[in-house]
This record gives sequence, structure tokens and C-alpha cells, in this order.
Amino acid sequence: MVDADDASFDSTHEKTLASNLALEIFRSLHADRKRVAVVDYAVANPTEVDAKGLLVLATLLADRLKKTTSAKRVGIVLPPGIGGVIANLAVVFADKVPVNLNFSLGRAAVESSIERAGIDLLLSAEKVRAKLKDFPWIPGYLDVGVALKEIRGSKLRLMRRALVLALPCCLANSLLNIPRKGGDSEAGLLFTSGSSGMPKGVALSHRNLLSNCLQIRRIAIIPEGETLLGNLPLFHSFGFTVTLWFAFFARIKLVTVPSPLEVKKGLTAIREQKVSVLLGTPTFLRPFLRKGTEEDFASVRFIVSGAEKTPDGFADKWRNDFDCQYLEGYGLTETSPVLSINRPDEGTRKGSVGKLLPGVVGCVLDADTGEPRKPTETGLLCFRGANVFGGYLGEPERTLEVLPGDGWFHTGDLGRFDEDGFLFIEGRLSRFSKIGGEMVPHGTVEQAVAKALGVEESDKPLVAIGSKDDPAKGESLVLLAVPEVDFDDLRKRLSEAGLANLWIPKEIKTVDEIPMLPTGKLDLKGIARLALGEEEG
Repeated sequence: MVDADDASFDSTHEKTLASNLALEIFRSLHADRKRVAVVDYAVANPTEVDAKGLLVLATLLADRLKKTTSAKRVGIVLPPGIGGVIANLAVVFADKVPVNLNFSLGRAAVESSIERAGIDLLLSAEKVRAKLKDFPWIPGYLDVGVALKEIRGSKLRLMRRALVLALPCCLANSLLNIPRKGGDSEAGLLFTSGSSGMPKGVALSHRNLLSNCLQIRRIAIIPEGETLLGNLPLFHSFGFTVTLWFAFFARIKLVTVPSPLEVKKGLTAIREQKVSVLLGTPTFLRPFLRKGTEEDFASVRFIVSGAEKTPDGFADKWRNDFDCQYLEGYGLTETSPVLSINRPDEGTRKGSVGKLLPGVVGCVLDADTGEPRKPTETGLLCFRGANVFGGYLGEPERTLEVLPGDGWFHTGDLGRFDEDGFLFIEGRLSRFSKIGGEMVPHGTVEQAVAKALGVEESDKPLVAIGSKDDPAKGESLVLLAVPEVDFDDLRKRLSEAGLANLWIPKEIKTVDEIPMLPTGKLDLKGIARLALGEEEG
């Protein structure tokens, strides 16, 4: 068992963990109402909103939401920006649960999410609605842009609300009926990306989200006063917790760009606002690395990466080209999401995702028997802590698979710890093939193939590994490749690179593109279909 030194974490923060996310965010914004809280680059001329402005607009919109729907949850279909920020704030201030819907999933998956969440009201904007032709819009719809325009047009209401917010915080939040008790009740609902199945509804409590905010603040990588780029989707757990709630909780200036794919706009925002911390996945960060200049990254101290394995040499390139320290971390939607990260004050380990956050405990189990293993041996990673969720929405059987009642969350990831507590991820259990009794990691084979073909620095993956049944060995590897590949030449290169014969793919399929999810992760369902010779889609 590996403990991040903090058995006392829960007792130290007992009062905050029992509180309501809305109240803690309100207190933080109210404490420094004049500071610039958000700078939005969604428009040609960046728009600034201070903390007072956010509170005025969000609390007035919350009043309207209370009158508009009695449902517990409210759907949000908006990218990062002032609209998305205020929508989420308004929902929690109204004592409701925000559900940021992944609008880039297929229609059936979104319809399922809306139905399972019991959503009867969607918050969005006409521009977004015009772009999402196939989105399953429901009758209950509120245009946030129009609603905010109406609010801004009522000078008397704005003045009255500003006067209330000028009062001491305890009196202001009481008069505005900001919810106070949260604890284990639901504070947010996120649907997983569905990389290996239909999206699951991950219900995160106030305790979960507040604990992760406290844990991230304790490691001081993004201290108060820093400037953070927020371009990750709000339906992404990292975007939801870190670039939304943590930014306000820790009084960090948030600079928003609608999408991580808008690289030019993102670089402009980084340069003009002197962003100090950049978050993302290697897939989303690579174009920034390729197109950015020393001037663009002059203010950036840390690149914080997660969600997928960092390619060889990627971290070195950030350090050598732009003097940015690259910090890889690890987490899952079910853990709110951050579990571990490399930290400058404790050193880093190449290939590691760092040490566990305060208050997180980890252990390693045998993937086949479920018996405990030494932390330094590779096995199934399990965790517990205040940031670990309580279960999937309406799916007790799937919940039991990952929370079997032994006090641990079973991640489905294989990994190990070194003697100093640094965590190393070997891959998803579902991304291993058992060939001749040996566990073969797809990710490692993909890296070796990409290097052999000279495509390891492509902006998007050009190779992927799937598998199919093999009567002799149990499974065999199938290489999906966008470029034409000479099989004999590839086999020779992989052998020369030291790859075991058992790990070399036995079949190659040329594809138009590697299936990807909007979050930047591989679409494992799509890869599996192509490997089996089925049509994508």
C-alpha cells in the first residue's frame, strides 16, 4: 500500500469537505471581487470579467433557472468561455447539478445521456446550436447569450444585486440563498468518453470535487495569482475540475479559448495574457509545440499533461526549446480526476506520472486473482480517497465492477510504484493482449512501430494496435496504419530495435485514419472494430 503521507487529510479539511461547492466558489470569488477572473478569447476582442461581474451575472441567471425547471440536473452545451463559465456557476448557485454534455459524441450516446440524467433543460447558445445540426435538442432550451443580454439590460436589477454582493460574504450568500450543505450529495455529472463502451454517467459529489481542489492546491503547482489557459472541453473531467472549479477555488486567472484545436488563438492568448500554466494531452499539446515560438512561451513555467502516455522525447523538447518544465500526471473521471503528478519540489522520474496527491492511498492487486501484490510489482492499480466517486448513474452492476466493496476503486489500469512512491502506468488492462501466456502492451508496440516508421512526431496518431483471437496463441496483434507499410521491412526494423517476436504484429490493415475521440484519446471501440475487419461507425 502506498500512502501520500496524509492519513489526516480528511480530518484536516473536514469542514470544507462537508460544504457545498457553490458556497466555496462563492466565498472565493467574493473575497477578491475586483480581480480579473476570466479573459475570454472566443471573440475577436478578448472580453474580461472580474469576480464581481461573474457573481452578479451568475446569481441572477441562477434565479431564472430556479423558476424555469424543477429538475435536479441541467444540461450544458457550451465550449470554454464566459458563457460556459457563467452557466456552470448559475447551475450550482441554483442548487442544481451541471451536466456538461459531450456534444461531439454520436446522437445516440447524447440522447442516452440526456435521458439517463433526467434533463429537461439545456443551456447553450444559438451559434453553438447552429453548428450542431445532429445534436438531439430537446424542447427545454435556454440561450445563455440572450439571457445574459436581458440581465445586462436591467440596470435596476444589476444595481440591486451589486449592492447585495457588497455586503459581508456570510450575509450576501445568505440573502442570495447560496446552498450550504453538500458533502456526499451530487455536485456534477460527467459522462465518460466511451472509449471502450457506451458512456457511463460518473456522479461526482461536493466532497469529491472540493477534495481534488484542495489536493491540487496543496501541491502548489498552480498557486494563487497564476494565469491558466482553459481550452479543454468542459465535459472533459480535467477541464471541468481544474480549469473551471479549481481556477475559481484557488483565485487563479482563467484565460479561455473555445477549443484546444484553435492553436493560433491559443498561442495569442498565452502570449498576450502571460499564461504561466498550460494543460492538455500530448495530442492537443503537440501542435502548440510545433507552431509556438520563444516569445509565445516566455511566461509559461509548467506544461501539465495527462490522459495519455507522453511520447519519448516530448518532455525534453519542451524543456530544450522553450525552457518549460513538463509535468506528467494521472487521473480518471471517477477520481475527480487527478490522482498523481510529478512535482518540481519532490523531483521527477522519467516515465513516471509522479507521486500520489495528499489524501490518496494506492495499492496493487494481481490482475487475475485479485490478491495483493507488492507496490513495486506490476498489477491492477486501486485507489481510495475523498476524491474517489461513489458510483455510476443508474448502473449498480458496472459500479460493482470498479467498487466491489473492498474499500478500493479498481481502475482497470496496470501499473506499479517505485521505492520512492513514484507511480508508473503500464496501460489499460483492456489495452493488453495475452499472447502465449505473456501480457503484451498495445501502447508500447504502437510507440515502437511509430518510431520504426518515422511517424512518432505526427500531430495525430498514424498507427494503432488492435487484436483478434488466435487459436494457437490466444490472441494476435493487428497493426492499423495510415501510411502504406512494407510488412517484411517493418518486422526487420522492430526486431533490430529489440522488440520480442511475440510483440510484433502478425497482420497489417491500411486505414484512412486512426479512430479518435474528441478528448484526444484513441477510440478503442473503433480500433477493435477495424482490427476485426468490421466497418467503422
